[in-house]
Amino acid sequence: MTSAHPSPLWRPDEDRIAQARITAFQSWAAERHQAPAEGGYPALHRWSVAEPEAFWTAVTEWFDVRFSTPPTRVLGDRAMPGAQWFPGSRLNYAEHALRAAATRPDEPALLAVDETQVPRPVTWAELRRQVGSLAAELRALGVRPGDRVSGYLPNIPQAAVAFLATAAVGAVWTSCAPDFGARSVLDRFQQVEPVVLFTVDGYRYGGKEHDRRETVAELRRELPTLRALVHIPLLGTDAPEGALDWAALTAADTEPEFEQVPFEHPLWVLYSSGTTGLPKAIVQSQGGILLEHLKQLGLHCDLGPEDVFFWYTSTGWMMWNFLVSGLLTGTTIVLYDGSPGHPAVDAQWQIAARTGATLYGTSAAYVMACRKAGAHPARDHDLSRVKCVATTGSPLPPDGFRWLHDEFADSGADLWIASVSGGTDVCSCFAGAVPTLPVYIGELQAPCLGTDLRSWDPNGDPLVDEVGELVVTNPMPSMPVRFWNDPDGSRYRDSYFSVYPGVWRHGDWITLTSRGSVIIHGRSDSTLNRQGVRMGSADIYEVVERLPEIRESLVLGIEQPDGGYWMPLFVHLAPGAELDEALLDRVKRAIREQLSPRHVPDEIIEVPGVPHTLTGKRIEVPVKRLLQGTPLEKAVNPGSIDNLDLLHFYEELARKRA
Repeated sequence: MTSAHPSPLWRPDEDRIAQARITAFQSWAAERHQAPAEGGYPALHRWSVAEPEAFWTAVTEWFDVRFSTPPTRVLGDRAMPGAQWFPGSRLNYAEHALRAAATRPDEPALLAVDETQVPRPVTWAELRRQVGSLAAELRALGVRPGDRVSGYLPNIPQAAVAFLATAAVGAVWTSCAPDFGARSVLDRFQQVEPVVLFTVDGYRYGGKEHDRRETVAELRRELPTLRALVHIPLLGTDAPEGALDWAALTAADTEPEFEQVPFEHPLWVLYSSGTTGLPKAIVQSQGGILLEHLKQLGLHCDLGPEDVFFWYTSTGWMMWNFLVSGLLTGTTIVLYDGSPGHPAVDAQWQIAARTGATLYGTSAAYVMACRKAGAHPARDHDLSRVKCVATTGSPLPPDGFRWLHDEFADSGADLWIASVSGGTDVCSCFAGAVPTLPVYIGELQAPCLGTDLRSWDPNGDPLVDEVGELVVTNPMPSMPVRFWNDPDGSRYRDSYFSVYPGVWRHGDWITLTSRGSVIIHGRSDSTLNRQGVRMGSADIYEVVERLPEIRESLVLGIEQPDGGYWMPLFVHLAPGAELDEALLDRVKRAIREQLSPRHVPDEIIEVPGVPHTLTGKRIEVPVKRLLQGTPLEKAVNPGSIDNLDLLHFYEELARKRA
């Protein structure tokens, strides 16, 4: 339960509220579209979900979305899945992403940074020229609207150019980071059958060079639909035989031609972490992503032409797609290719300082690692331009909020902390940043505009100030148009609509508080349920990992065949630490005193490490299935795990327990 009257950690001052783009949008929408002029954000949100046609029309007008063919209406069928947005309309995402080139040709669109930490600008004019040249070359290769184009690329300008050229042609982009192994990439790309593959010869990470030429050769062999391989010599090697040269494809001074496609035309394919079975190949639309990202970046993140947007990500995570969409708001985006903590733990803060980032986004895990390492970002770096630090990937623990706030307050800064939560499935946020609302410790500020977010009990009854299932009861434009290779839509329906028909169930536990904020408790499919009291695993990690001896932990609630419930806590110890009686006692006491005596684990077991997906999420459900006796090959997709050897430990433990 939330306490009745906690005081906020931060409140925006009157100037910040007055200058926020969302404030101007509300006034304008009140004049033009009968939005409420009074009542601030809560009133605007209520209107956005009660009147979705008026709200999304307002978004298209406010951001001057260019429909080459206007829609016949805003929302055709609004049933989920399958809601029809802006039927009859045609547009192009890339055209909108490159608009700033007309008015600010010589200003930077991209700042490319590697581990040397020296930003290299790419101007709007140069970005537009390269996209124009590459789009013409793709057409010359026979790439047509709907064809798939793939990238095995790090977070470099070439990846952004290749994506935008693909979108300009009306083809469908899909990417993996080059730290993914061949099997993992093929599990994704083979599903969508790309005709072009953009690759690097390798990448640099943690001060080392990693050669990927053998992997590229394997991808080339195993993707029979490829008509062309494009070589980007990041490590300076020669192109493999028959490959096309990146420099040649982007050399011409060609005005880009933007294929006008239907609103629901596929823009890209993203992949769920795919911890069981093949990854889900999630298709999102040009129009849906354009509108959702304009709203999210231009209103919630308050980004515009004077901003610099840096989010630490790789091309294998939806946050890369979200970051590139910063271009839609005319914002300069920072593309960092390298380790999050090289040469020192505060590397990301250094990059934020060197690039003049105004919004810096990272993972909750990185914030906690900096806190644990005793970093002092605002003291040691000039972060005076940073208005907002945003986090996602997992819930930011209360200690993370306090640490960020105090670090910046000590240097006199007024920092807005935005913990956000959404998913690859919508490539957006359900709840998070609102520049005009206060921030409470451990909470997301509010549900996002146009997102009818609810917390439901198992019967579909709404809950307030209690933990329930995260559901969305109205369609969002960026919900998948479909999954690839799911002709009857059954896999799509099973993924989100099987529990509450016609309502999106995301698979997270949340609390909606009576003051309108949101608390995320972790995945509902790996939730700990002791004697009817439910708790997210994130709550346990936050308490346990405060202890300096514990590097990382994994907690599971495992239903037993006899109706019993076994709740082990696996701990990966810091170097030199020992799991003796004293440490066992401190772990149990921390959970008992700070969380709940019911959630003290049945056993605490030292492990050689905690397995993650390739995008860095702890894999709870597959380990749970292993411990319930599911064979390894059925419990997990091996290509989606960062260290498969770790799973053999859990497999052996399951065998012993059986």
